[in-house]
Amino acid sequence: MSKKETIETTEAQIAVHWKEEEYVHPSTPFIAQANMTDPDIFKRFSLDNFPDYFTEYAELLTWYKYWDEVLDSSDAPCYNWFKGGLLNASYNCIDRHLEKNKNKTAIHFVPELEEEAIQHITYQELYVRVNEFAALLREFADLKRGDRVTIHMPMSAELPITMLACARLGVIHSVVFGGFSAGACADRIVDSNSRVLITMDAYYRSGKLLNHKVNADEAVEIAAKDGQVVDKVLVWQRYSGKYSSDTPMVNGRDFFINAEVKNFYGRRIEPEKMKSEDPLFLMYTSGTTGKPKGAQHGTGGYLAYVTAMSKYVQDIHPEDVYWCMADIGWITGHSFIVYGPLALCASTTIYEGVPTYPDAGRSWRIAQALDINIFHTAPTAIRALRKIGPDEPAKYSYKFKHMTTVGEPIEPEVWKWYHEVVGRGEAAIVDTWWQTETGGFLCSTVPAINPMKPGSAGPAVPGIHPVIFDEDGNEITEPGIAGNICIQNPWPGMLQTVWGNRERFVETYFAQYCKDPNSKDWRDWPYLAGDAATRSEDGYYRILGRIDDVINVSGHRLGTKEIESAAMVAVEVAEAAVVPVAHDIKGKEPDLYIALKPGYDPSEELAKKISDVVCEQIGKIAKPRKVWLVPDMPKTRSGKIMRRVLGAISNKSDVGNVMTLANPEVVEEIRVMVQK
Repeated sequence: MSKKETIETTEAQIAVHWKEEEYVHPSTPFIAQANMTDPDIFKRFSLDNFPDYFTEYAELLTWYKYWDEVLDSSDAPCYNWFKGGLLNASYNCIDRHLEKNKNKTAIHFVPELEEEAIQHITYQELYVRVNEFAALLREFADLKRGDRVTIHMPMSAELPITMLACARLGVIHSVVFGGFSAGACADRIVDSNSRVLITMDAYYRSGKLLNHKVNADEAVEIAAKDGQVVDKVLVWQRYSGKYSSDTPMVNGRDFFINAEVKNFYGRRIEPEKMKSEDPLFLMYTSGTTGKPKGAQHGTGGYLAYVTAMSKYVQDIHPEDVYWCMADIGWITGHSFIVYGPLALCASTTIYEGVPTYPDAGRSWRIAQALDINIFHTAPTAIRALRKIGPDEPAKYSYKFKHMTTVGEPIEPEVWKWYHEVVGRGEAAIVDTWWQTETGGFLCSTVPAINPMKPGSAGPAVPGIHPVIFDEDGNEITEPGIAGNICIQNPWPGMLQTVWGNRERFVETYFAQYCKDPNSKDWRDWPYLAGDAATRSEDGYYRILGRIDDVINVSGHRLGTKEIESAAMVAVEVAEAAVVPVAHDIKGKEPDLYIALKPGYDPSEELAKKISDVVCEQIGKIAKPRKVWLVPDMPKTRSGKIMRRVLGAISNKSDVGNVMTLANPEVVEEIRVMVQK
């Protein structure tokens, strides 16, 4: 054995196993048109100027009354931003644009079926529809300021209309991802004490018209057993005037919105003057344990932050046609389909269905048809598009100036395909890191100022000041050492609290590194993100995944995302997922699941090749226990790989209920393969 092979692999070596990729610089034409080109913004947004620098973000909005205090920390860590200010989110997203842009398209709604026409909703039409529906909610559903409404809807133009109508009245909306079960919807109804549920009768998914109304009936029934009565179920029709569900409407409880709203034709509702600190919406996080947490986001702070992130990081201009492929049921959709782009008077795109239906060219045909120039999606979707149609983008005539990746770390190899093939080597890419709880971005390049670097989220965005701690609360300053990434300072987009449970809020996000639980000083309350990360010498952050996703192998901490990224270097690999497997001596070992690109067949030789690639990239400490070449990954309907299911299979435990997955049949195939 060579001397090199006998050297102990340290945690530091593991953490920096990826070579630092070369910088990729934005093009001169991109920089020339960018919203933010002043590098001094980072100086202005230094902690020395905190919190006053955030007024630059708030000034992007229209206020009825300006604030008396930028940050109220009297109830730390439950912060109030721009206290004393009055505004309305619906007004900022619609009304203020009408004088100059009433005939400009606000929303492009793209049905899944290509034979159906794209709907182009102008800001004037959006204004009319939001006002009429707000009148219905106030007078027919008896909703008022501070009430909560649960919205369980698929991707449709009616979804942002519903949200903005609620915001107009000061009604707190809680949107549930359309693919979630009735039980998940019921949990959120109960926790928020919603007495009105807004839903849709049906929607298309992979060419099939799915019955969605059935989930509403079941959710109401489950909620009632938990003591929460839903008085009204308001149902949007996929096709106005036609009921597309075979689930009966319940007399006296269920009402078709498309019919009832006709009674409010021409009505205009004056927007409520909301306090900046008033809640705008609840967004429930899906934790692995315990009930979902209702992240409560305030009106002024949240809207100011997402507007700024949309303008400076997403580089959205009013003339841009923007497409974020996320679902509005997630925070990405709230922030960067609805509130951020509409606050900037951009044209935002909503697509009903699956991005690969009926084929891998669908996304690029949409981009071509609408002349989309800003494209925003998740690594999951990028990997899927790369897997089934690596050469598809070249067939279509579109031109992106800017592309975003969001939701999880993106492997350098996938990043390069995204940049070179989808972006044609011209588009600027921002690889963003943030969370439901944060409202908007925490780390990302400002695209005209910072160069891009594959595999790295980039530096902190202006105003955010991260710190990396070890388990004992000691700051890790040495580059390349993995630890728990935290944010030193509060920021306007962050959650105000967990709905109805301040104790859980403090315990989850602040308790671990709190310096003084009685302090009113924000410096004593660093925010624990729950992700592991390293910082490179240039100040760029590499997110390694959830703290819980770090595998301790013989005392060495290996991020699952690190191993997955290493596997992606092999040209045959389309998707990779790593799960920890218990080991009597080592503690844990990684199992590596691989889905291959089309044209490659599974074999023992290929599995060994992929294992060797991982060892070459990281070191032998990261060698997978086993490489499983599977027909497909078990995925949610939103496209995320269910590593929990794979972990259960590898550890021979119960996989739980998998029927809500997009492809439940693959679970049994994998189980038989692994457990034979």
